[in-house]
Amino acid sequence: MTERRGATTGRTGGKLLADALVAQGVTHAFCVPGESYLDLLDGLYSVRNRLQLVTCRFEAGAVHMAEAYGKLTGRAGVAIVTRGPGACHAAIGVHVAFQDSTPLVLLVGQIPVEETDRETFQEVDYRQMFGPLAKWVTQIDDERRIPELMAHAFDVATSGRPGPVVVAISEEMQKRLANVADIGPAEVLPPHPAPEALPRLMEMLGRAKKPLAILGGSRWSDQGKADIRDWLLANDLPVSVAFRRMGLFDGTSPNYVGDLGVGADGALVAKAKDADLILAIGTRIGEPVSQGYTLLDMAGATPIIHVYPDQAEIGRVYRPALGIVAEVNAFAAAAKAAGAVKKPAWGAWTKDLRAARVAQAVPPDYEGPLNLASALQALEKELPADTIFTTDAGNFATWPNRFMHFGEKQDFLGPTNGAMGYAVPAAIGAKITAPGRAVIGFVGDGGFLMTGQEIATAFHHAVNPVILVFNNQMYGTIRMYQERTYPARVSGTALTNPDFAKFIEAFGGHGEIVERTEELVPAVKRALASGKPAVVEIRTNPEQVTNRATISDLRAQAAKAAASVAKPATAKTARTPAPRRTGPRTR
Repeated sequence: MTERRGATTGRTGGKLLADALVAQGVTHAFCVPGESYLDLLDGLYSVRNRLQLVTCRFEAGAVHMAEAYGKLTGRAGVAIVTRGPGACHAAIGVHVAFQDSTPLVLLVGQIPVEETDRETFQEVDYRQMFGPLAKWVTQIDDERRIPELMAHAFDVATSGRPGPVVVAISEEMQKRLANVADIGPAEVLPPHPAPEALPRLMEMLGRAKKPLAILGGSRWSDQGKADIRDWLLANDLPVSVAFRRMGLFDGTSPNYVGDLGVGADGALVAKAKDADLILAIGTRIGEPVSQGYTLLDMAGATPIIHVYPDQAEIGRVYRPALGIVAEVNAFAAAAKAAGAVKKPAWGAWTKDLRAARVAQAVPPDYEGPLNLASALQALEKELPADTIFTTDAGNFATWPNRFMHFGEKQDFLGPTNGAMGYAVPAAIGAKITAPGRAVIGFVGDGGFLMTGQEIATAFHHAVNPVILVFNNQMYGTIRMYQERTYPARVSGTALTNPDFAKFIEAFGGHGEIVERTEELVPAVKRALASGKPAVVEIRTNPEQVTNRATISDLRAQAAKAAASVAKPATAKTARTPAPRRTGPRTR
C-alpha cells in the first residue's frame, strides 16, 4: 500500500469514509458497487454491524431508495455509486432530491487525481456535472480532510432548504493512511420565527374572510405535523397540500380540501384564486402548486404569508405580504402556542371547500368492468393505518390523489420533479427503512419497466413491498397531450408489455392480475399475506386516459377547438367589403 508522507499508522481513506458515515448517524447506505471505491467497500465491511449496506441493481434505483429514506426519516439518505456511467445513472435521483428538498449525500468514486484532464477511463468533472443539480459538490483528494468534508456534506444536506450533496472520492486517496479524529454531527438549533412573526400572522389572519393554507416541504416530524394540525383545526382553516405531499395532513379531516398539484380539482383551483389570504407553510409555491404560475399574482395582489426555512426562497417568485424564515417544525410549535383567532369569519368558506373536495372524490360511473375509483376507495378501507405509499409519475397517479383519502399516520412519497421509475425503488427503500410497516407502490406500466428490475433488491434484502402496476399499454400522460394537440395521430406513445404477474413470479414473488372492480381488494390482501415481494397488475381501460376524460373526449374537444378557430377565419374571408365613404359622415 502506498503511504502518504511516510505515514505508517492510522486508517485508510476507505476506512475513514466508512467511519465518517457512522459518525454522522447513518444506518443505511444504498449502492451499486464499482472498482473506483473498493477501499470504501472494505471500510464498510468493518462497520457492517452498525451500517446496513443495501446492494442495488441500478444507480438510479439506489439513489431513489436513499431519497425515500431521507423523506421518511428527515435524515440524509446515503447512496454510493461508481464513476462515469454510474454517476450519470445516479443523476436523476439527485434531481429528485433537489426539487423535492430531500436531504441526500451521494458518494461517487473518482479517477486517480494524477490522470485528471486526460479524458481517462470514465472521467467526469462532477463539480460541473452536478453543479446545477445539488446544493454542494466537492471532491476529497486529501484523506486527512475526510472527517471535515463529510461532516460538512451532511450539514449542508440537512440545513436551510434540504437537498442533495455530491462528494467525489478519488481512488488513490482511499488507499492512503491518515491519523485524524472522526467528527460527529453538530448540535444546531433550528431557525425559529422572529418574535414579531406570529403576532403579525395572527393579525393578518384575523382580517381574512377566505384564507387557505397550503402545506408542503420536507423534514416534517411527527410532532411537527401534530402541532400544525392542531393549530389549523383550532382556527378551522381549510387545508390543501402541495404536489405529492398528501402525507402531511389527514385526508379524512373535515378541513382537508385537496391537493394543489398536477391534476388538481378545478373547483379547488378556482377557490384558491378567490382566496384573500394564502398561508404557504413549507412549500416553495412552485410550478405544480401554482398551476403553471397562474394561481396567484406575482406582485402580491393576494396576500401571501410564506413560511420557509431558507430566506432565499421567500419572494423568489411570489412577493409575500409576510415572509417568515423558520424550520417547519419550529414554526408549527410556535403557531400552536399562538392559539386561535377569535370568531373566525370563514366557517362557511371552509365548508364550501370541503364540500367541493368530497364531491370530486365521488366515483363516476366509468365504462367497463373496472371502476378504478371505486376499487381504490374499497382498498383504502382495508389497508393498515400506517401504510407507506409511493408513487411514480404519470396520469395513473392522479387516480389515488383524487379518490383516496390518506390517513394521518400514513406517508406518501412521490417525485415532485415528475421522475418516472421512482415508485418501485422508493417502495423498496421505504420497506428497508421501516420494515414493520406495509408499503404500497403505485406505478404505471411505462415507469415499472424503467426500474422494475430493482425488485431483485427486495428479494436480496428480504423485504416485501406490494407494487400496483397500472397497465394501459401506453405512456398515458404523453398520449393525453398528444390527443389534445394532434388528435388520432398516435406516434411513439404505444407500449408492448409483459405479463407483470409472471415477471414477479420469475423471481419467486407473488403475482396477481386485476381486471374487475371487485378483484382489487382480495388481490392486494393475498399479496400482503404472502409475505413476499408482490406485483398486482391492474389492467385499466386504455380509452379512459385520465380520470376526467377519455381519448374520445379529448379528440372531440380538439375538433371543437379547431372548428372554433377556423370558423371566424372563413367568415372574414367570405365577407363582402363595405363601400368606402367619400362624403361627409352623418349620424
